[in-house]
Amino acid sequence: MKVYLDNGATTQVAEEVVAEMEKVMRIEYGNPSSIHNMGKKASELVENVREKIAKEINALSEEIIFTSGGTEANNFALNILEKGDHFITSKIEHHSIEVTVKELEKKGIEVSLLKVDKEGFVDLEDLKNKIKENTKLISVIHGNNEIGTIQDLIEIGKICSDKKIMFHADCVQSFKKEKIDVKKMNLSMASFSSHKIHGPKGIGALYIKKGIKIKPLLFGGAQESNKRAGTENVPGIIGFGKAIELDLELDKVRKLRDYFLEKVKEIENIKLNGSSEKRLCNNASVSFSYIEGESLLMSLDLEGICVSTGSACSSRSLQASHVLLAIGLKHEEAHGTIRFTFSKFNTKEEIDYTIEKLKKIVERLRQISPLRK
Repeated sequence: MKVYLDNGATTQVAEEVVAEMEKVMRIEYGNPSSIHNMGKKASELVENVREKIAKEINALSEEIIFTSGGTEANNFALNILEKGDHFITSKIEHHSIEVTVKELEKKGIEVSLLKVDKEGFVDLEDLKNKIKENTKLISVIHGNNEIGTIQDLIEIGKICSDKKIMFHADCVQSFKKEKIDVKKMNLSMASFSSHKIHGPKGIGALYIKKGIKIKPLLFGGAQESNKRAGTENVPGIIGFGKAIELDLELDKVRKLRDYFLEKVKEIENIKLNGSSEKRLCNNASVSFSYIEGESLLMSLDLEGICVSTGSACSSRSLQASHVLLAIGLKHEEAHGTIRFTFSKFNTKEEIDYTIEKLKKIVERLRQISPLRK
């Protein structure tokens, strides 16, 4: 049996999405910048999706800029910072923020990192205390890509609004799974991606509140209101738009995840990471004591079960996850952590199969583990 439980990394592209993209690639293949009829049709299709995203987050269509994905959107948002500015972010951000921070510091931008508690929630008092006169931007991930913890963006947004500081949120994992209202959350910018919601890879978006001036990352054309040069990825944009229309069947996904957690607790010496209540409905981050996560991942893969160690972006790294360390896990606990992420395409039978194999593999690996006392 083939079981895909790595939907936090990417999702299966829905058939409806593929059909819409194929139509655009074969028939409506004009360049949106061209002034002939096919160009105008392509431009109209792009603008319809822009409006669709804006409506989903309570924004204006002119406030949506298409990008190549969440990583570019996050980098684009941080490009607003200049030498001498102060930037605040958390210790559990996606690598596209975490790694970019190091580059910002090289450019003379001061960075402060927010502490999180054992469930991964940002310390709001720590946030208030770290704000300075030159604080220009605060960025906090909405739904964490590793442990699934959902931050209270409304409360964080109030703090930013009171201090007149710009607020950006990485909403790549939470988009369409949690309600996002950029006005209620006082968001200045927010990042989104298509391939987490059964859309294609290589397309995302950045919400930029009207009036905010931001430096482009790419130059060479007037596309995207002079903010992002280059011919728009029309098939990707159309696929993104179609994915937004789909029913993610969140109740089904949550029930499958909860069923998995109920069954996985039958295995001794495990730990669920993140919040037990405010967690993305598709996420289960589980630490298995006395086991190396890579060995567990590869053993599951041999049984046809796809998962990831920590975050998918770091699963090829031998370093312990910065997110898991930030919530207090020891290095050996972080290295023994597997992220299971679900979608509407999963079934109860797949979960039963996974648990059956998981129990046997964990028992075998623990018997030969040098970590077990």
